[in-house]
Amino acid sequence: MSQQHSQLPSTPATGSASVTVFASPTSWIESDAVAQCHQVAALDGMTHVAAMPDLHPGKGAPIGAAMASTILYPFLVGSDIGCGIAVFPVKLKRAVPEKLAARFPDLDRALDTERDADDPAWAVLKGDIPAGHVEGLGTVGRGNHFVELARIGTVFEPDHASRLGLATDDLVLIVHSGSRGLGERILRAHTEVHGAGPAPDPDAYLAMHDDAVRWGSLNRRLLAARVAHALGTEPTEPTEPIIDQCHNLVEIRDGIYLHRKGAAPGDGRDVLIAGTRGTPSYLVAAHAGPDAGHSVAHGAGRKMSRADALRRGRAKHTVEELRRTPMGSLVVCGDRQLLFEEAPTAYKRIEQVIADLVEHDLATPVATTIPLVTYKTPDLGPASRRDHRDQRRKRGRP
Repeated sequence: MSQQHSQLPSTPATGSASVTVFASPTSWIESDAVAQCHQVAALDGMTHVAAMPDLHPGKGAPIGAAMASTILYPFLVGSDIGCGIAVFPVKLKRAVPEKLAARFPDLDRALDTERDADDPAWAVLKGDIPAGHVEGLGTVGRGNHFVELARIGTVFEPDHASRLGLATDDLVLIVHSGSRGLGERILRAHTEVHGAGPAPDPDAYLAMHDDAVRWGSLNRRLLAARVAHALGTEPTEPTEPIIDQCHNLVEIRDGIYLHRKGAAPGDGRDVLIAGTRGTPSYLVAAHAGPDAGHSVAHGAGRKMSRADALRRGRAKHTVEELRRTPMGSLVVCGDRQLLFEEAPTAYKRIEQVIADLVEHDLATPVATTIPLVTYKTPDLGPASRRDHRDQRRKRGRP
């Protein structure tokens, strides 16, 4: 796993910005990812790079890092502007994973403003759709995105959990998704002209960026509403999220552009740090300072590339083993390749990531969430899968 993803210079330049990796010596940190941090630190205007314990190599820039600069670089945020994780409290009479897994809606099928005008999920929309971008609304996407029904497990800080309205065995919906095609369109428009260079008009980029961030937040609400209604939650209208933190964005802080790629804002906020589909996730109270880019980890972080995970997973696991985890939870995923790519073994140990954050005084664990049903893609039969592909092709035609 020593493949170099970055297109930047391979050695740090003289006068590079400082780089701090917030991980213990025993944590899994790829040398390629650290090298990418130093390559970013060598860019004009960079002042500091803070790498989280979930750090891993990305396409052109590390994932799991907060990067401060006097110059705005769109490629440091990437294409999924506005990607984040939201947590919604829900109530169900009975939470039987086998029954609930079959009730999840098809979240590859976008909500159409006209065809689906009567869908109750639209109740979460307040005002206009950001940027007027109607494509992909209410869809979860691919990669590591998911919608998960989980229960609150161990509560470490009862008072803090109580302030969030949470107690052991309560149910929550966890939604991890971003701005779908909107963020990609924004980055492509920049890179086609400027490549990995800075934004020539930071205000113009930020205006589009902010639309994508708002769109991602709206989409997480739509996804939660679609699932909540399908599962028959009580009340039927989902509440507002108790947590909704974006981890792909740039903000202006103290006159500096703080780019986050796979790093959640950690300045006094509550954050859900995602584990894997077969491990707990952690709700933490974040209190990271400037040395950490006011940020914390956003998840367990990959330790295998997708190609490695696919190759090794096929030799080690069956599809059925990955659809039912050792925790007893179910994974809804009709895409077999994605099942292997997203296997728990492809990721770092979430417990170590959390321990590193605690050791460096960046976050305090509040509670764990235990997966019951994790939705990735619709689990369709052969005939339904053909119909599903045909419908998607038709919707893609002009």
